[in-house]
Amino acid sequence: MKHWLASTALALCLAVPALAQDYTPDPNAKPGGAIVITYKDDVATLDPAIGYDWQNWSMIKSIFDGLMDYVPGSTALRPGLAESYDLSEDGLTFTFHLRPGVKFHNGREMTAEDVKYSLDRVTNPETQSPGAGFFGSIEGFENAGPDGLSGVKIIDPLTVEIKLSRPDATFLHVMALNFASVVPKEAVDEYGADFGKHPVGTGAYSLAEWTIGQRLVFARNETYWRAGVPYLDQITFEVGQEPVVALLRLQKGEVDVPGDGIPPAKFTEVMANPDEASRVVEGGQLHTGYITMNVTQPPFDKVEVRRAVNMALNKERIVQIINGRAVPANQPLPPSMPGYAKDYKGYAHDPEGAKKLLADAGYPDGFETELYVMNTDPNPRIAQAIQQDLAAIGIKASLQNLAQANVIEAGGAGTAPMVWSGGMGWIADFPDPSNFYGPILGCAGAGEGGWNWSKYCNEALDAEAVKADSFKDPSDPARLAMWSDIYVKIMDDAPWAPVFNEQRYTMKSPRMGGEDALYVDPVSIPINYDYVFIKE
Repeated sequence: MKHWLASTALALCLAVPALAQDYTPDPNAKPGGAIVITYKDDVATLDPAIGYDWQNWSMIKSIFDGLMDYVPGSTALRPGLAESYDLSEDGLTFTFHLRPGVKFHNGREMTAEDVKYSLDRVTNPETQSPGAGFFGSIEGFENAGPDGLSGVKIIDPLTVEIKLSRPDATFLHVMALNFASVVPKEAVDEYGADFGKHPVGTGAYSLAEWTIGQRLVFARNETYWRAGVPYLDQITFEVGQEPVVALLRLQKGEVDVPGDGIPPAKFTEVMANPDEASRVVEGGQLHTGYITMNVTQPPFDKVEVRRAVNMALNKERIVQIINGRAVPANQPLPPSMPGYAKDYKGYAHDPEGAKKLLADAGYPDGFETELYVMNTDPNPRIAQAIQQDLAAIGIKASLQNLAQANVIEAGGAGTAPMVWSGGMGWIADFPDPSNFYGPILGCAGAGEGGWNWSKYCNEALDAEAVKADSFKDPSDPARLAMWSDIYVKIMDDAPWAPVFNEQRYTMKSPRMGGEDALYVDPVSIPINYDYVFIKE
């Protein structure tokens, strides 16, 4: 049966605003001008198959497109590179009809062959994509490799068929992820492993300059397929900027948005200034900050030790370090996510009980370990509080304060015994409970380079997760109950210690235009660059 992308089939998606075929930008939006965004750390890559961190996510989204997209400022699905799709009666075969005339930044027209190549590439183990597991429902995924996915077929230059091995309640959301972005084979072949430094997509902006350790410059794509956008001629991302310095430059009019947000040490001061407070945008987010424990390494291979870490944490005290801009977490899912186990209480703060568990595990005197942490404030201070809580039960954790990319590398390689996820805490890619499982707790994410830094792999839970997602209706109460049960079982195994669920706060310069939702966009984090503009 035929489905246009605003059909009732998509209305089954969870916790999303009303769906729309298009988006009406601010009528006062004016084209032209340039803005400056700052970040403390450099950008590791702009390859959509690889990039998966706070900084590069929205950058990649502005350079590339996928078959599906989201209404700006929301998690409502809308058409992307596919104008429409057909869905078979059994819910297993999607046939996507592509927009004609879409061009890559190199001037070549995009075709169905590019869609297949991109999906084959992201699922090929040689690519080492941290997002490969998202595509597990596509037929042939288990045999993905140089020969590609058997479930993806080219029907004609503007039609591609994707056959699933099982119904997948999240599949259209997966097609909107950065990992599903369409890339041109010739550009990947030309640059090889350096494609992430020379990205070529179909997006609203192209990369004009990248001076490693200093800045990236994006230029407007004059032939972008969406009429009227983007508005900005240029975006400069300055890296190596301490957040406090970035805030001072914002106050002086030299910066338009500090990408790392408002430094916690300055938050009270900013909010006390009426002019500055009026330019602060607050937004909810499906976020959990957590500590991972590598379950493949002693002593974290013992569940008693992992439970002891959970019980050692004084989460209320940790929340105060970020000015109370969060609530303590007791499970991987945030409270606003469908599937959250409302009756589950989690691990209480109980240092004496934690000590007993350590003794039961054979560590009556505790042990020494390392806690990896991103070196941007407030994360080192949060890590110090965690360090103190662990010391109170005999665990001596030395802090490894590193740049974000180095923490991610250590976590993916499995060399970090513990990681505080702050600055990299999980924010849902889409509003469904499955998104907190596959990439960060499932077996697919536990491989080399994956985002499952605890290296936790429970094949029985993986099978339960597959069953939970094999529903046509993602909001089915039985499906959500299955997900609640999965996360309670995970907490029993305790590969994580969830710490808090955080709110987002962004500040912008007086000249920035566009509705507030664009500055706390749940998908284009931290900003939807395609639709913001300069008011002057």
